[in-house]
Amino acid sequence: MGFNGIAGAVNEPGEIPWELVLLYFLVALAIAFLLGKRSGGLKAFNTLDLIYIGIGSAFAVAWEFYIAGFLDRFIPSNPFVSVGFWGRIIIVFIVAALVRKVGVGMLTLFIFDVLGDIFHYGFGGEPMYFIYETFTYGLFVDLMIAATGGRIFGLPNFAPSVTTKPPTQNIQKTTMQSVEEEEDTPTRSTSITKLTFIVGAIEGAIIGILWAFPDPVFYDGFFRPFIEAKIVNWGYIYYHIYAYMPGDAIAGIIGAIIAIIVARAVGS
Repeated sequence: MGFNGIAGAVNEPGEIPWELVLLYFLVALAIAFLLGKRSGGLKAFNTLDLIYIGIGSAFAVAWEFYIAGFLDRFIPSNPFVSVGFWGRIIIVFIVAALVRKVGVGMLTLFIFDVLGDIFHYGFGGEPMYFIYETFTYGLFVDLMIAATGGRIFGLPNFAPSVTTKPPTQNIQKTTMQSVEEEEDTPTRSTSITKLTFIVGAIEGAIIGILWAFPDPVFYDGFFRPFIEAKIVNWGYIYYHIYAYMPGDAIAGIIGAIIAIIVARAVGS
């Protein structure tokens, strides 16, 4: 007896114990939010943030299920090349670089999964796929944002900073007034250096490598047997981890560099 196509199997051969999966989710979430609160990466989303997240999620769905689906016709099917998944990495990285707040990764992947269900998969197996996408791929991005204090990929703060006027007397010289007017002019810290790209490439590679694990480990090792009552093949899982890591790392580096360029251009 199941619910919405979920068998609820927890004793399939080779299946990761559900207690370990639950423990990971709880600990990783706690680390992300506590570290984000301590380092300054945990902030409320504004309207512009939600617009970036919504547009990014929609474009990721369009890329992975339609554009990449067409491009895959010209590429032999193999586990080493995934045009759709690599595109998703780059798009999510751009959104993360524009928002740079803990929760952007999870919310982006949650909306991505909802839109994917509406336009491609259907809602069978939910809410397990929501949990899977949100608390693996999305959470890995948020952990990096929390660890860097909201400065993922080494990005500086592009937000305008205004210097407050000191108290002044009613009668002042014209030169003094002009100096104060200059102090009120918003300034932007838009310095992007070679070091920014190096740090971004390293962080992008780390997240890319981490993104190689959810599909073989979390999905094939737990969610698939839990939902479909399938036997787990750990040889298959190890093979796909090794197959995914190089390409995902390279996609992560490319995605981080593109994200830095976009964030600088937008001034976010």
